[in-house]
Amino acid sequence: MESDEELKRRVDAAIGAAVRARGLPQPLEDAVLYAVLGPGKRTRPILCLRACEAVGGAWEAALPAAVAIEMVHAFSLVHDDLPAMDDDDLRRGRPTAHRAFREDLAILAGDGLQSLAAEALSAPGLDRRLPGELARATTDMIAGQVLDTVGGFPADATDDQRLRAIHRKKTAALLMAACRMGAICGGADGRTIAELSVYAVCLGICFQAVDDLLDVTADAAALGKATGKDADAGKLTYPGLYGVDGTRERIAGYRDEALAALAPLGPAADRLREMARTLAIRGA
Repeated sequence: MESDEELKRRVDAAIGAAVRARGLPQPLEDAVLYAVLGPGKRTRPILCLRACEAVGGAWEAALPAAVAIEMVHAFSLVHDDLPAMDDDDLRRGRPTAHRAFREDLAILAGDGLQSLAAEALSAPGLDRRLPGELARATTDMIAGQVLDTVGGFPADATDDQRLRAIHRKKTAALLMAACRMGAICGGADGRTIAELSVYAVCLGICFQAVDDLLDVTADAAALGKATGKDADAGKLTYPGLYGVDGTRERIAGYRDEALAALAPLGPAADRLREMARTLAIRGA
């Protein structure tokens, strides 16, 4: 079985080949590659490939889906960092795309990554459900960003309900799409896809709780991006709502829920279990 690091190299190679083969104008190609191949763990594409393996498929079958999901994730980071959004200067330990390039080119690179993702899923032989899975997750992710920055909740929603709604969409949606797409590529049945969906939602909320926690406990150099900005902007966060210790309790709870959802898959899902445990340890 390939290591996560080897899978990351495979994904990056496939992304680079797809972008370079497209014949984009050089400034756009440079900006797209900068955005999508920067330093990072490639959590979403690796999750996609591991989900495919967990249901008995070969990871190679899910590679186009993994490429597409990472392109959409990179688009979201480019646009989130823009001055009109989070106005960040640092991403993954280096200048954000609009700082490294012009703002207009960064916007267009983000736009291009969305359409390149659609092209990746148009290859012959791929399951016809894949584009719909990614499109739904992308729309949910965008909706989550709106809830986080603009609002739009029911008037009677509690802070806990608002926080969960934001992160089920903003963070968990793409992670769920990664698992579902990987499972589809591996030939999973509906029940297995549903179990992986529960795992992914719990993992996604855990992921965001860890991110919120690190925003108040880590320094910018260690995290690779500015810290404390969510609190300064008055955003709902797990530490802001539950405190540091309460956030750690919730991280452990979501980890346990994610692991429980994988029980029917047995040892084949061990790499997915490892991802959940590693993520929770990061927030400990």
